[in-house]
Amino acid sequence: MDRAELAAVLRTARARVEPAEVGLPVGSRRQVPGLRREEVAQLAGVSVDYVVRLEQGRGPKPSTQVLNALTRALRLGDDDRNLVFRLAGAEPPLAGRVPMLVRPSVLRILDRMLDLPALVLSAKSDVLAWNPLADTLLGDFSARRNLIRERFLGERFGRVRLSEEDEDRTAAHCVGCLRTAQARYPGDTDLAHLIAELRSGSARFDDLWRAGYSSTVSTTTLAIEHPAFGSLTLDCDILLVPDADQTVVVYSAAPGTPEATTLDLLRVTGAEQAAR
Repeated sequence: MDRAELAAVLRTARARVEPAEVGLPVGSRRQVPGLRREEVAQLAGVSVDYVVRLEQGRGPKPSTQVLNALTRALRLGDDDRNLVFRLAGAEPPLAGRVPMLVRPSVLRILDRMLDLPALVLSAKSDVLAWNPLADTLLGDFSARRNLIRERFLGERFGRVRLSEEDEDRTAAHCVGCLRTAQARYPGDTDLAHLIAELRSGSARFDDLWRAGYSSTVSTTTLAIEHPAFGSLTLDCDILLVPDADQTVVVYSAAPGTPEATTLDLLRVTGAEQAAR
């Protein structure tokens, strides 16, 4: 690990990212170009102190998960991402692994979707990126790395509320998506570890896995219980990014419905929170 060079590359990359590129307000009090360290930390889901130590060349060796999160937050292309991995003493993502880097073009699309909550998922349901309105609707994503792990091993399934019938259907669907991902990426060790963790930690997941389900993502409707605005049912559409084997999940409501009004209120609330 080349700590000094890694620190220099991370500082330079942070200075290149405009706040507007990641959906942050520009403001008039910025004294340095690019993002602040606390903003990088928020986008990557790590502590500010961790970012400070890395940029000062005294941090620990980052894990692959952290490197993926940092390079996404800094909007690095493939070549720059690979450089960061090598400077950190890690192998860059290889062919045959689930793609975890969101292309800058997809991130730009996400940033322009100001009126609709949207997030990007990997082939194994890792939350790779999201816009501010998705955060306001569904809760803080900074510590929610994999939705299937959260579903079967966490204490709750976010703010989504499912009927008993939908719960059974979507549980089998989640397991089927992982089986499909395993068929596509049989050499991905992170995927293998995730499946092993789920099978050993959740009897229900293991039963569904043994049943041999396979599946792909599909559109649906979801009931969401928001702590401030109550229950709302939204359309959940899936946009495919074929080359990256990723999906953009977009939540919407028909014009004139109470849900559409609630989304407008959430957008205002999210903007006010971001400004604060």
